[in-house]
Amino acid sequence: MKLSLSRIPLLVQMVLISGLMMLVPAVVASGQGEHFVARMFFYSGTLVLFVCALIAVAIEGTQRRSKTIDNLKALFFAVAILPAILAIPVYETLDVVPFLDVYFEMVSCLTTTGMTIFEPASMLADPVHLWRGMVGWLGGLLMWIAAAAVLAPLSLGGFEVTALGEPGQISNNKGQMQRARPMKRWSRAAQALLPIYIGLTFALWVMLLVLGDQPTVALMHAMSTMSTSGISGVGGVANANSGVAGEMVIFLFLLFALSRGTFSSDTGAVRRNNLWEDPELRLGLLIVCGVSTMLFARHWFGALDENTLRDPAAAIRAAWGGIFTVMSFLTTTGFESTEWQVARDWSGLKTPGLILLALAMVGGGVATTAGGVKLLRVYALYLQGLGEMERLVHPNVVLGRRRAGAQGIRRRGAVIAWVFFMLFALSLAVIATLLALMGNTFQEALILAISALTTTGPLTQVAGEFPIAISSLGFGEKIILCIAMIVGRLEALAIIALISPDLWQK
Repeated sequence: MKLSLSRIPLLVQMVLISGLMMLVPAVVASGQGEHFVARMFFYSGTLVLFVCALIAVAIEGTQRRSKTIDNLKALFFAVAILPAILAIPVYETLDVVPFLDVYFEMVSCLTTTGMTIFEPASMLADPVHLWRGMVGWLGGLLMWIAAAAVLAPLSLGGFEVTALGEPGQISNNKGQMQRARPMKRWSRAAQALLPIYIGLTFALWVMLLVLGDQPTVALMHAMSTMSTSGISGVGGVANANSGVAGEMVIFLFLLFALSRGTFSSDTGAVRRNNLWEDPELRLGLLIVCGVSTMLFARHWFGALDENTLRDPAAAIRAAWGGIFTVMSFLTTTGFESTEWQVARDWSGLKTPGLILLALAMVGGGVATTAGGVKLLRVYALYLQGLGEMERLVHPNVVLGRRRAGAQGIRRRGAVIAWVFFMLFALSLAVIATLLALMGNTFQEALILAISALTTTGPLTQVAGEFPIAISSLGFGEKIILCIAMIVGRLEALAIIALISPDLWQK
């Protein structure tokens, strides 16, 4: 019997890919002499592949024509159910860790959150850390492809600000990507983006290797940067051998999380004559420069009180620490610079956790691996506010739609962006309230909720006065955080569209 991969359901294909990926840590563990870990990953991968083969044979010839809702369902089930399968080799390897903890870890990795139970990092073997990084990398690739194949045709994920169609409805755009069948859109997007994603990851890996990082550490940081997951096997880039030079290279690759226009134009979004006309990229760089300058000024005046201005080298290092850390948290990656501690030592001031929380809430670009509210929605709200201020000064003015950089933003874009922001704020309030009811302080509940909804897990370690021990959270708290991470990754509008009866009929 000849099976066609295109006729296998999308979720089954994802499980199949997961089974194949489990063989990579098995090979690495075997090469490092971790034979028990190698066997667990090999057995788990073999089991997953065997079950997928049985499912493919069982459903052969029974598939109906796919609908648009099928890909959105598959995306939801991928981030909700697939982590249970990805957790199998880790659960078998660790043996004594409850399955919920491992499931929580895999949800965190697949949603590119990077919130980890396993602290310190030394408690896990290198192949297990590698698996965490690979799952996060897979989650980033999943969102890259889903943006073009699922979210753009349905005017979701930030596309509702520019698309002609209503959020959750099939776009009226007659482009080739919209006319194609759902599975065809998925395969085309995968063929276009997979080589770019792999190529960029490989390039960053080689650069970090040249700068002195160990192969596994360099690979994990390369995958974490491209997926903005912030997953590390050594506690972050601050503990890597590449130092500031490695951070500079990572900084350049984080630009891909500010705008999809930096690597692809496959979503039918507004065409720009050049990259500098992209409002997301310009706004992102403006935030990085503005907030970094403000943080440096804060540390500068702190250094005045400490009488440490005689060390210009420390000032330069403190400035770089602010620039890199701001860029990292704006893109919801969560890496701390090596020089971030230098800035605090230089001025004697504590970490401005509220600023880091605000940066993560703003987030990166639409249809990238970054989370948060997204820069395009913030830009649409900025344009609306600017227009309202013009009306206050000149009540009879006719506001033009062709403001610099505003091309392509629909007339109701600001309204829809505001609706999303309200949904985000409501979700944040609900999650924080539930966590507070379970015994967490207000500060801890707020940090946990923002970390989960913005997919910026490292916030739990740096935003508060003291790091939050995720492993000490109870059963209910972990379940709530899992739900919050899934909602944060898919966004509330996509989940509302998923239960819309109109979409199920199309």
